[in-house]
Amino acid sequence: MKPRITFLTLGVDDLERSLAFYRDGLGLATRGIVGREFEHGAVAFFELQAGLTLAIWPRDSIARDAGVPGDARSATEFTIGYNVANKAEVDAVMEQARRAGGRITRPAGDTFWGGYAGYFQDPDDHLWEVAWNPKIILEE
Repeated sequence: MKPRITFLTLGVDDLERSLAFYRDGLGLATRGIVGREFEHGAVAFFELQAGLTLAIWPRDSIARDAGVPGDARSATEFTIGYNVANKAEVDAVMEQARRAGGRITRPAGDTFWGGYAGYFQDPDDHLWEVAWNPKIILEE
């Protein structure tokens, strides 16, 4: 297997609500919900950096497609890290997430590893860490 990931798909309870959070609240570009003409096909895609797409798809559709039961969920099984260029940007993104309806689980602050970070949950309880790491230089 090559070390390459092209899609991150988040299971959601309410596709329209999650679409509004990511598109309208966080400002991620999308064509909206596609695939409505297929049973269990409705999904929304958000292009992230080159070669990586975030998808939101109803949990029951994922379970059906993968051939597994819809198990109980846990917010701590998976997190998404979003690195930014400075502390002020961490604060700005955290505020944007809060205004969009995200729930702040840990306000931004200095970290034990020398950075600055905070956590929020989206409407389906997926955890996002917004972080500034002084050891990572980001291309603008």
